Amino acid sequence: MKLKTLKYLVCPACLPEEAQLSLERAQIQGGEIDEGVLECGRCGQAYRIDKGVAGLAARDDRLTGEGRRYEEPGFLSAYLWSHYADLFDDPDSSDAYTRWAEQLSPASGTGLDAGCATGRFSFEMTRKFDFVIGVDLSENFVRTARRIMRERGLTFRVREEGMIFSDRTFVLPPEFDPERLEFLVADAAALPFRSGCFNCVASLNLLDKIAHPLRHIGEASRVARPVGAQILISDPFSWSETVCDSEMWLGGTDSGRFAGAGIDNIARLLSNEDRTAGVAWKNIRRGEVWWKIRNHRNHFELIRSLFLNAQR
Repeated sequence: MKLKTLKYLVCPACLPEEAQLSLERAQIQGGEIDEGVLECGRCGQAYRIDKGVAGLAARDDRLTGEGRRYEEPGFLSAYLWSHYADLFDDPDSSDAYTRWAEQLSPASGTGLDAGCATGRFSFEMTRKFDFVIGVDLSENFVRTARRIMRERGLTFRVREEGMIFSDRTFVLPPEFDPERLEFLVADAAALPFRSGCFNCVASLNLLDKIAHPLRHIGEASRVARPVGAQILISDPFSWSETVCDSEMWLGGTDSGRFAGAGIDNIARLLSNEDRTAGVAWKNIRRGEVWWKIRNHRNHFELIRSLFLNAQR
């Protein structure tokens, strides 16, 4: 973990109190913390930094049940292909990540990619902001994203059919700047960051995959600057009770607080009509991006992700 990341961090277990973390027993080399422990003086919880990867999820927030699938090799390969296939000119790739990146205006300051998976959009954000932090609850995703960051590329295996595999290799383009980037293990519904420290917050295809989507909206607004920030939220709204109870969905039901379409409810939350998202977001603009995942050479998932882009 880069040393400069420390100034943004607070204890996620103590939220909404923002308790400072102290770095203990650290091994530091060239501005990077290779090993160490981040300790909370308020609650006593300790967060380990292991081979450069900081685990900043509170004990109760770590992946369990359905979420454990993101630690499986097949999911890692599918997401790597989705994120980077255009960089090795795969004819079946999509331009989703460049299209999402086009929605953001360049600005000084820091960006957050919540639910970064294997990191493609975080790299895209380094073209727009001075420093970017990508977070995901999957340690496998974060370790892989950091490896790509260090090596400026990766060779990985994809399934062709059954037990037949082949390799794919990609190299990051020079405009992606790993020096402006860090990846952490963290929960998007309990972000380990100080309030108002990000100039931009992005959340792509995450809301329908987490247990507490409303908390995530609140956290995204909390860590964004109250003035001069932008937000990008995009999701297919594929709600599932295997991920979270239907009472927690932000759309897809006929009754209740969030009846109707998820995209409309997110717009209402961002405009802060029911005082959930803190300082209101303005100039809310809508659009869609077609996103693709490859399971094997004959099986792809084509997903329409609806987005909202706004400023405050």
